Amino acid sequence: MRYRYSTSKNGKLEKKAVIYTCDEHGINFADVDSDAVGIIKRLKGAGFETYIVGGAVRDLILGKKPKDFDIVSSASPARIKKIFRNSRIIGRRFRLVHVYFGQRIFEVSTFRSMKDGHTSNTFGTIDEDVLRRDFTLNALYYDPEQQIIIDYVGGMDDIKNKRIKPIISITEIFSDDPVRMIRAAKYAAKTGFSLPMNLKMKMSSQSSLLAAISPSRLTEEIFKIIHSEKAADIVDLLDKMGLYAYLQPQAALLMRKNADFKKKYLQGMADLKKLDNRRGHALGCLFNDYLETTAEWKPGAIENYREVYKDARSFVMPMNPPRFELESAVKKFLSVRGITIKKILPKPVSETGDKPKKRRRRKKKKNVNTGG
Repeated sequence: MRYRYSTSKNGKLEKKAVIYTCDEHGINFADVDSDAVGIIKRLKGAGFETYIVGGAVRDLILGKKPKDFDIVSSASPARIKKIFRNSRIIGRRFRLVHVYFGQRIFEVSTFRSMKDGHTSNTFGTIDEDVLRRDFTLNALYYDPEQQIIIDYVGGMDDIKNKRIKPIISITEIFSDDPVRMIRAAKYAAKTGFSLPMNLKMKMSSQSSLLAAISPSRLTEEIFKIIHSEKAADIVDLLDKMGLYAYLQPQAALLMRKNADFKKKYLQGMADLKKLDNRRGHALGCLFNDYLETTAEWKPGAIENYREVYKDARSFVMPMNPPRFELESAVKKFLSVRGITIKKILPKPVSETGDKPKKRRRRKKKKNVNTGG
């Protein structure tokens, strides 16, 4: 075991982090994505400190092969973009870079500072970046070239002891960002780790803070849930803690009133891992059981499709999925029941309030011979 030091304000060396070697952390390097390793090598080769961070490191330690590999670096987004032509910068408040390898995306972020608190959107150092992460099990930095883990917050011990421990003060962690409540429940369900009683009590007392979260952020979190192998366990835990009512209020209400609906709803979540993993199909698990008992339709009627779509859209609110994905999920729901919708027609005039525009034909100009 080694240690990482940095200079304090007094000019003295301070022990900042524990460094775990390959023999100590036990990560199987074969489980590390080769493209992620390639990105890190190029950024390090350009002189930038770069690591795999977050859930991927946690899963590797637990002997699981991660689906996604998030990368963090001292390089700025503009510099990352310059190094990787197959990339684009995203985000408004805090800019990130998506690096593309075919259909796969690797998210590369820049170290953030503590200048504006735990939700800071200014660039910083790794020493600052670790302090604004949520829980210790997600705050480990892995260098696949040297095969070492840098641990500033005791995350390795917490993973070994199956604990979910916040880095940020419990008085601030959820008021700073209420979405961390959803993530805490998600981590507990995915790992089987326990949530401390004081953390659960705080989540229960501050659950109403989720009401102010934007539909786009809730949509992002729900998509992460339904594409997890532990989707049913996550939703069940969120429901038991009273948090699911802020993600899917109508579904939470039905689950509370009807035990059979809850059983079917959670089973639909559990069956997702056996089905087509496209978003549009996975999305259906949020409303299929509801439509099965409430929607009425006539085979082949496009008007009926619109009613089913409207019911599904209303049921998943405040979530706001992309229209084409919701359309795909509704068509899938109907096709399983023998109804094929080949083409979605435009809304009739009565729905849009606009008259259809007439297409004007351009007149062909005649060539005039001026004799010049």
